[in-house]
Amino acid sequence: MSEVTRSLLQRWGASFRRGADFDSWGQLVEAIDDYRLARHLQKEAQAQHNNSEFTEEQKKTIGKIATCLELRSAALQSTQSQEEFKLEDLKKLEPILKNILTYNKEFPFDVQPVPLRRILAPGEEEHLEFEEDEEEGGAGAGSPDSFPARVPGTLLPRLPSEPGMTLLTIRIEKIGLKDAGQCIDPYITVSVKDLNGIDLTPVQDTPVASRKEDTYVHFNVDIELQKHVEKLTKGAAIFFEFKHYKPKKRFTSTKCFAFMEMDEIKPGPIVIELYKKPTDFKRKKLQLLTKKPLYLHLHQTLHKE
Repeated sequence: MSEVTRSLLQRWGASFRRGADFDSWGQLVEAIDDYRLARHLQKEAQAQHNNSEFTEEQKKTIGKIATCLELRSAALQSTQSQEEFKLEDLKKLEPILKNILTYNKEFPFDVQPVPLRRILAPGEEEHLEFEEDEEEGGAGAGSPDSFPARVPGTLLPRLPSEPGMTLLTIRIEKIGLKDAGQCIDPYITVSVKDLNGIDLTPVQDTPVASRKEDTYVHFNVDIELQKHVEKLTKGAAIFFEFKHYKPKKRFTSTKCFAFMEMDEIKPGPIVIELYKKPTDFKRKKLQLLTKKPLYLHLHQTLHKE
């Protein structure tokens, strides 16, 4: 076993034992750390390809452990009383962690292994089947709402200023969702589209949300528009797609989206409505996500020389 892998296993086991001692809000960070270490360990195992020290079965076991930790992390972050993955269940993983290279028994939980998360270029998406959720399902022509999970965080710097031209910084403050606490690794994809849904600027992904509180997912991150406002075509719009990871279905899904049109570009705060997926970049068949007063909260800053 490589030193890096051994170190990861030791850190992972130690983090698990700290988190398994007691079940309280104070263990939330530990649970999330467990999940991230699980994903990191699986990534290392997969990256070694033919030289991997793990067998295919061991890789599957690592992926299943990662799934369990994701489920536990989601349960701790949820405000609901029912937990899909309890502390007692989590404790059953410890002997597997300690003996990952020799473990050959049946895995104690009926879960699918978390797949390796590909790092995609901004805007790169593979078309998979649509996911139809009863509560979230919607209609409308647009992009598929499910695609391989990517590691988010592809923000670009502000463009150089030009005399007489305006640059726009959009601060994504928070988004209101009734099940905000249950979202795993939530992030927002920002794109600028013309009336035909064609990209006018590079697509950017925010980092994973900074925190979740009540019915809000907080981001507090700045997006630098990659085109001077005066150069945007008539009818263009800025889209915000809220995405989160679904461990049971093993992909990242678009939960909802919002958009801002050119006449809404004004300095100061703005709240915009949320719409049901799939994302309708042509804005022809829009359906509100909810009748509740839940919105995407933004703040705009204009820069002009």
